[in-house]
Amino acid sequence: MRTLHLYLTRQMLATLGMTVFVFTLVLLLGSVIQEVLRLVINRQATVGVALHATVLLIPYVLGFSLPIGMLTAALLVFGRFSAEQELTAARASGISLLSLITPVLLLSVAVSGLCAWLNCDIAPASRMAYKELLYRAGVTRPADLLQSGESMPFGDKQIYVGKRHEDGTNFDNIIVAQYDRNGQLEELRQGTTGTIVSDPEHQQIILNLQNAQSMKHYNDGWKPFVGTDEATFTIKVEPEALKAVPLPVSDMTFRQLLEERDKIERGMIEPPAKGKSNAELLETRRKLRQMTGDMTTPVLVYLHREAAFSFACIGFTLVGIPLGIRGHRRETSVGVAMALVLMLIYYSFVVLGQAWADHPERAPYLIVWLPNFIFQAVGAVLLWRANRGL
Repeated sequence: MRTLHLYLTRQMLATLGMTVFVFTLVLLLGSVIQEVLRLVINRQATVGVALHATVLLIPYVLGFSLPIGMLTAALLVFGRFSAEQELTAARASGISLLSLITPVLLLSVAVSGLCAWLNCDIAPASRMAYKELLYRAGVTRPADLLQSGESMPFGDKQIYVGKRHEDGTNFDNIIVAQYDRNGQLEELRQGTTGTIVSDPEHQQIILNLQNAQSMKHYNDGWKPFVGTDEATFTIKVEPEALKAVPLPVSDMTFRQLLEERDKIERGMIEPPAKGKSNAELLETRRKLRQMTGDMTTPVLVYLHREAAFSFACIGFTLVGIPLGIRGHRRETSVGVAMALVLMLIYYSFVVLGQAWADHPERAPYLIVWLPNFIFQAVGAVLLWRANRGL
């Protein structure tokens, strides 16, 4: 048994290393060609800067290539193990499939732990360092800092964008939260639509809100502004301050996401009932809950995504082993193709959850967990059937 365990572990580690290297290279090439290589061709960056940017992307890409590498390795190793009748020989010796794959399952747990470390800490920091490097090289415009489903701090303001249009200047569902010197939320403005004008010469952007609803916190609670259908904000964005000020939600570590969620929730203070009718109080609370939900949901989506995606390796291994056994194939191309199809299915749920980040009523932060439950449940059933020879 020990010999079989060592044999399967060596096969899995060797195949995992090969597949992770290939997928990391493929994913890196997409970003390098799109952004870094263009800077080198335009002489905005040296070859050294390009290599530095590529290295900074590796931890971020590994968070994606490790799960798909684990899935592909399981499909390839157990496909060959079954096709070469090694599994039949092991069963004839009285060894069950479940006892045979124990080290592989433990390996998937270890790789999941590595993915959790990368996704929750190392990858966001590397991604932010990569963006800062490209910003200094001139690839990022100030307006590019506002992305769909993300909130971004600018000095004493926090700006949330529900949807960014392809032109990069028109937005839907914009919320501007302003804080006082003590860090307490004192003003909220929400516009159904908005436009942005970039002023690179002065390193600033001008944000215009249309159909704006505004609320301000006074000593006696939150009160709406009257007749504020439009609002204009001039925001300074200096390259030197990029590291200290703006941190998009997608580039925050797990701890920073928790702090961001708590900061938003602490800022929303319930208005006192004094001097207000029940209808006015309910309407004010409804607006506050709506704005709070719009701002916290993207943070929750990324929080749950990082945690959920860290467990992907376990589900992929549970599914990959029985599918590899059922395939009875030695060909690498078939295993890679099957792995890509399964990854597309998995990522479709993640993409759906992120696309619904501006719809808190649909609980998008729970949708990112669905593929884990589905893959693990299906994989457990398939393993049980394979163990019984069905």
